[in-house]
Amino acid sequence: VEWSGECLRSCRREVQIKVEEKEDETEESSSEEEEEVEDKLPRRESLRPKRKRTRDVINEDDPEPEPEDEETRKAREKERRRRLKRGAEAKKFVSENEGALGKGKGKRWFAFKMMMAKKWAKFLRDFENFKAACVPWENKIKAIESQFGSSVASYFLFLRWMYGVNMVLFILTFSLIMLPEYLWGLPYGSLPRKTVPRAEEASAANFGVLYDFNGLAQYSVLFYGYYDNKRTIGWMNFRLPLSYFLVGIMCIGYSFLVVLKAMTKNIGDDGGGDDNTFNFSWKVFTSWDYLIGNPETADNKFNSITMNFKEAITEEKAAQVEENVHLIRFLRFLANFFVFLTLGGSGYLIFWAVKRSQEFAQQDPDTLGWWEKNEMNMVMSLLGMFCPTLFDLFAELEDYHPLIALKWLLGRIFALLLGNLYVFILALMDEINNKIEEEKLVKANITLWEANMIKAYNASFSENSTGPPFFVHPADVPRGPCWETMVGQEFVRLTVSDVLTTYVTILIGDFLRACFVRFCNYCWCWDLEYGYPSYTEFDISGNVLALIFNQGMIWMGSFFAPSLPGINILRLHTSMYFQCWAVMCCNVPEARVFKASRSNNFYLGMLLLILFLSTMPVLYMIVSLPPSFDCGPFSGKNRMFEVIGETLEHDFPSWMAKILRQLSNPGLVIAVILVMVLAIYYLNATAKGQKAANLDLKKKMKMLQLLVASNKYPESPEKVHFALLFKSNAICERPENKHC
Repeated sequence: VEWSGECLRSCRREVQIKVEEKEDETEESSSEEEEEVEDKLPRRESLRPKRKRTRDVINEDDPEPEPEDEETRKAREKERRRRLKRGAEAKKFVSENEGALGKGKGKRWFAFKMMMAKKWAKFLRDFENFKAACVPWENKIKAIESQFGSSVASYFLFLRWMYGVNMVLFILTFSLIMLPEYLWGLPYGSLPRKTVPRAEEASAANFGVLYDFNGLAQYSVLFYGYYDNKRTIGWMNFRLPLSYFLVGIMCIGYSFLVVLKAMTKNIGDDGGGDDNTFNFSWKVFTSWDYLIGNPETADNKFNSITMNFKEAITEEKAAQVEENVHLIRFLRFLANFFVFLTLGGSGYLIFWAVKRSQEFAQQDPDTLGWWEKNEMNMVMSLLGMFCPTLFDLFAELEDYHPLIALKWLLGRIFALLLGNLYVFILALMDEINNKIEEEKLVKANITLWEANMIKAYNASFSENSTGPPFFVHPADVPRGPCWETMVGQEFVRLTVSDVLTTYVTILIGDFLRACFVRFCNYCWCWDLEYGYPSYTEFDISGNVLALIFNQGMIWMGSFFAPSLPGINILRLHTSMYFQCWAVMCCNVPEARVFKASRSNNFYLGMLLLILFLSTMPVLYMIVSLPPSFDCGPFSGKNRMFEVIGETLEHDFPSWMAKILRQLSNPGLVIAVILVMVLAIYYLNATAKGQKAANLDLKKKMKMLQLLVASNKYPESPEKVHFALLFKSNAICERPENKHC
């Protein structure tokens, strides 16, 4: 029995050894197969960790394993969870990228998604390029900027901005005033206000008459007098008088809003601060214009920077030199005296020209020449052309710093343009009062004329017979002078004549002068390019002021001529191409660059001022003057604003009209004004707080400057760069090194 037991135990051991050998062989073969699979997929790592697998052989004589402690069990459990998580992540990765791995049905879907993603990215890139290409005149302005720098390009950017503002004004007036009247209003010839008088029919279509905006142009949708005073027109019952009044107010409100928004944006971009702080460092490190691509412009910019440094040194030296103060004061007084004489003379010439135009209006147009018909417009254009040159000559007597002299010149030109505009308005107001007095006589004569015509018509028939109804052709009906159309015509003529004068000045003063200098320089006694007359420089400040002045005329006359924003769009559109051509072909960069790009708020401030001053006369006419009795959408009313009360009475329920009348109560208006004042005070206090925070930051920067001056440099390279900048400023602004 013992022998048989030993035999059984020995046989069991042999079987176990054979089983272990067979398992080892299978494990080795499986590991070899895995290595071959991994060699076939070299880019994909095996998800199973490589380890040597062993199998414990259970022996009865072996001691029992020791029980695991808690830490070992937790570590093993943590490892098991980590392996399960990695396996789940690997399985998810394989399922998501099965198409990219070249397996399964997801291959085509993955390829399609990748193709669509690439096409979408290309579409977004092309769409951004398309949006950049759709910006009007972007390439032209960039070309000018590369040739002349950002200062000249700022004028064309300002012109493009004005083009956008006028486009909005034209869309409002065209879609809500001109188009409804043309589509749904009564046609031409149906009413006296829509018909050319019988005495003017023969010459109504002549070019000279149309150029003067008379004849057919006067009796069209271009001017105020053509519109009917019916409360509703067309199948939509469109309220044309109400729309005309609200669009006029809306254009003024939109203009104020867009100008204030542009000024606020520029203030935000500027960031505030004192430009005099670290003046030397800013001049050294930030004076260059990196958008310049023309060698000649680069040379001029280099010379300008050098001249700025020389002027700064000269100013410091001149401050220590004793000057003849009495002589300088006398010369400046003399220059200002000449300036006031020029301003007074220009105002008198305009007033005299307007009076002469009133006399010419009472004469036969066939007996008048071209100059007599356009005398007033030509006088204003010529004054705007030659008076700035006189101001520049007077500035030589004052001996100011060039920047101060430039500011004085801009202020005088602005005063000239604004004074001429207001003298023109005052002369028009005198003419309007004469027209109103004439309307009273015409109205009485029309009443007598109608009574006599009806009486004569009834007398032509016997008492027992009946005839057709009384009818008079609209061209034969007498009519009033319609002062609103007269005001609109004056502003349209002034705009057109100013455009023609500007273009003629560019052709003669720039193009012909450039041709003379270019072709006659080879056979002349001196160098014409660098001597007299040389090429003309592009006058940034003068062109911007002319643009602002023209826009003021548009705001002032658009209420009486709805077509004026459209005419101004044509002017700005042609001016962009014409002036771009003149700049690139005939002008040279300024020797002294005036950074108009940094003074946009200065120009926008003048634009806001002229907007306010140009809308005041319009609001005065709307509120104070009675409209014409036989022309325009407000005829038959005592004041133009009465159309609001008429709309409240007929188109709103009684309770809503009562609420709206209560909203216009003076007590409520005063309360709203007080709330607005409090809001302005709060915003002003917030702005002061932000300014104080900026001052605190400046103090910290100065403390950093003191640290740098004591050779305590920061550690980071960026701080070292700024430390060196502050160090140079600290050295060069010391009293002993002020001329460095």
